[in-house]
Amino acid sequence: MEYDAVIIGSGPNGLAAGIELAKNNFKVLICEAKESIGGGLRSGEIISPGFNHDICAAVHPTARLSPFFKQLPLDKYGLKWIHPDYSLAHPLENQKAVLLKRSILDTAADMGADNKSWVDLFTPLINNGDDLLFDTLGPLRIPRNKRTFLNFGIKGLLSANYFSDLFFKEERAKALFMGCAAHSILSLDKFFTAAVGMMFVVQGHLTNWPVVEGGSVNLIRAMSKYFQSLGGEIQTSMHIRRYEDLPISKTYLFDTDPRQLAEISKNQLPKNYLKKLSKYSYGPGVFKLDFTLSDSIPWNDENCLKASTVHVGGSANEIIVSEKNMWNGLHSEKPFIIVCQQSEFDSSRAPQGMHTGYAYCHVPHKSTKDMSKIIIDQIERFAPGFKKNVIALRKSNTADLATYNPNYYGGAITGGTADFTQLFTRPVMKLDPYSTPNSKIFICSASTPPGGGTHGMCGYYAARSVIKRLKR
Repeated sequence: MEYDAVIIGSGPNGLAAGIELAKNNFKVLICEAKESIGGGLRSGEIISPGFNHDICAAVHPTARLSPFFKQLPLDKYGLKWIHPDYSLAHPLENQKAVLLKRSILDTAADMGADNKSWVDLFTPLINNGDDLLFDTLGPLRIPRNKRTFLNFGIKGLLSANYFSDLFFKEERAKALFMGCAAHSILSLDKFFTAAVGMMFVVQGHLTNWPVVEGGSVNLIRAMSKYFQSLGGEIQTSMHIRRYEDLPISKTYLFDTDPRQLAEISKNQLPKNYLKKLSKYSYGPGVFKLDFTLSDSIPWNDENCLKASTVHVGGSANEIIVSEKNMWNGLHSEKPFIIVCQQSEFDSSRAPQGMHTGYAYCHVPHKSTKDMSKIIIDQIERFAPGFKKNVIALRKSNTADLATYNPNYYGGAITGGTADFTQLFTRPVMKLDPYSTPNSKIFICSASTPPGGGTHGMCGYYAARSVIKRLKR
């Protein structure tokens, strides 16, 4: 049977590409190597019966705000969002936690001398949030809202360090912003890290960072059901190792990292393109702990329990040191940690009164160091008694993550380094970054613009590129 498009990989980008193609009446097959679909959005009882964990990602502001996902009737296919009271909490020593709230005025009211700066910086971006998301979540192109994009882009060019010192005076605003910028998984003295911090703040003011009821896998299930309702096909346990293993199709889209694209298609792509793919920078990885708890995390500030995400890193300067160490191949003794506590808002995740959650820190590429004790000690620092609540742990180092999902090469969960050289030119510099020199082969993974995150925009734009090819 001949298809119009065959997609290798069933993560959110692969499914997004499939949906966009199927919506336009093309015959599409998605091939998944594992027994179940989902990429980084699988969920399951990975530690103890009755405790439902998100194996990689749990909190999804970008998915809730995605311009592509907003077009899809996923609620009709079982998707339910749960929003916490606050997006983010950042505990600090000897003072109450700083909170990222939906209201920009309520957030700024807790910033002391930085109240006006916070409001003045982010209000214009929030007021044009839909345009900003449309213009930033995609390849480099003429923006829909030039004024907002330039306002964001000029400031976003800065390093997070410089941005924080330029606009903020006190620790609370600096720490909150620096924690958001650290999602870049870059040293925070690098260009464009301010853009990451700004974008996470904007998302927190546009929506309270949500979790998916019943687990992140239910976003994938809703997408797959919608895709199949459009006539799309999915085949699991179909591991594509060679180009010759692929079903007959007019085009192929790889929801894989560049390394896998090159290995599978090495005889179909020119050597100079393969050489460029081999130089792709994946960057640092993560070490992750999933845990089951006998009770809620006993944060010093109970307001932390009202946020889906808690940034555990202390002061802005501590975060700067932690991320610089990681970038330079070192392991911090006081790392910046991202804690997600889904079961505080979704009672289906754990038995009554008990909880699930996870914490991870950034580590050097292919790190094998066990960061468990360091992570637990860091949480204990802001939540005394946390250790006593831990029933069981599951450790995942960079190799474990890459085994779970080969796209996480070296533990790089965001599809590769998103620095100045690869922000809009991933995986190689091309006018159409989703295409390859072979007119039948495309790439649609997080290793294309706009990069990591659960938004489906890489898949959407890759599908639009394929549609142009199919309509010629």
